[in-house]
Amino acid sequence: MTVIERREVALVDLLDRLLAGGVVITGDLTLRVADVDLVRIDLNALISSVNAQVPSPWGGIE
Repeated sequence: MTVIERREVALVDLLDRLLAGGVVITGDLTLRVADVDLVRIDLNALISSVNAQVPSPWGGIE
């Protein structure tokens, strides 16, 4: 068995790594009272950095 070195990563470094590769977030949220669905929210989000290699989907925003 090997020992894995413990390394602390700053939140800024983690966000930089995630945005460089992109992150996809999906989820469902349902508010239910007495087995009756009152509110349902579906979440689909793509979070990524925008640069010369990955242009903005909105054209004019840089």
